[in-house]
Amino acid sequence: MNTEIKKTERQGAVLFTEYERGIAIKKAVSMNREDILYEIKMSKLKGRGGAGFPASTKWMLTAAAVSDKKYIVCNADEGEPGTFKDRVLLAEYPELVFDGMVIAGYVIGAKEGIVYLRGEYEYMLASLEDYLQAMRDENLLGKNIGGREGFDYDIEIRLGNGAYICGEETALIESLEGHRGEARNRPPFPVTTGFKGKPTVVNNVETLACVTKIVQNGGEWFRAHGTDKSTGSKLFSVSGDCKKPGVYELPWGTKISELLKIVGAENTKAVQVGGASGHCLSKDQFDRTLAYEDAGTGGSIMVFNESRDMLKVLKNFMEFFVEESCGQCTPCRIGNTKLLEGVEMIERNDFTFSYINKLKELGRTMQVASKCGLGQSSPNSFISILENFKDEILNKGNGGSNGK
Repeated sequence: MNTEIKKTERQGAVLFTEYERGIAIKKAVSMNREDILYEIKMSKLKGRGGAGFPASTKWMLTAAAVSDKKYIVCNADEGEPGTFKDRVLLAEYPELVFDGMVIAGYVIGAKEGIVYLRGEYEYMLASLEDYLQAMRDENLLGKNIGGREGFDYDIEIRLGNGAYICGEETALIESLEGHRGEARNRPPFPVTTGFKGKPTVVNNVETLACVTKIVQNGGEWFRAHGTDKSTGSKLFSVSGDCKKPGVYELPWGTKISELLKIVGAENTKAVQVGGASGHCLSKDQFDRTLAYEDAGTGGSIMVFNESRDMLKVLKNFMEFFVEESCGQCTPCRIGNTKLLEGVEMIERNDFTFSYINKLKELGRTMQVASKCGLGQSSPNSFISILENFKDEILNKGNGGSNGK
């Protein structure tokens, strides 16, 4: 079978540029591990899955941990609604992702890497397995990689089972171990007690792709793109009411209004930044920048024009979270159900403003009391849509059956 996965024509400043498989690996194995960590730290690379945790900190903690085994896990469980940029990286730029995994293994002293692949991406499995075999044939996986004596490392791919919660790193590890996907109590953190109780780095697909480019070109080169607090570029999965949906590489710090022009969006009413778990912004907020210090996102951008009913949008999101909550902690299990009931009350025009305000407070409580990122972020849409589109949603029924 053909081991080369065909690329489409894309342009970008960092990731969507020319790269030949193995270049960064060969450079990395000629360097000291400490020097690579220094370049990652200099780059100020933050995790591209949405949390924005500094990659260098995670790597340094795992590298320093004393253990007979360590693991690199690539989080390819791309389950956030409206996100599909990791699929593009794996299908069209696998050299960036897998080279990044090899470099990570070299730096922290791991011998095994695991790709946790979203179950719906099973159709990619055969091509990715072929690609990994080609790497083995070229001494980019296996024993003494790149001629570096003692650097033995390989990668396997495991399929997820379609649970949104497994995008959270500890729930992902539970799933890898054959357990039900539920978030673990932290501490301890995966960097010291991860897969099979061993030190583990869990990085998003895009984060690992960035590592490859940083090793190739240097931390200062990467840091020259984006903003001071949000360095490099970002891949945005753009969908919804626009002429040119797709995956775009733009520098951090790009204004939402600029992105809307690029994708051909017209008569835009709202932009959901960060998927269902993100924030919904109205027209007067389109001058905000896409950056960790302003409108941060794991990559999903949903565009809604004037024809869209924002209450229906909100109901769609809340139904999703009720379905996907693992039910382990009370704030998330009960809270999301209560928020959905509130949306349905508005639909029936059977609500009071005071009760809706109480539900917003419930949402804020969920943000601080939930055990993992699902419950902490699921109220974002409820709060932001009701605040930014209050007139459209709450005034339909003249304030509900009981007025104020």
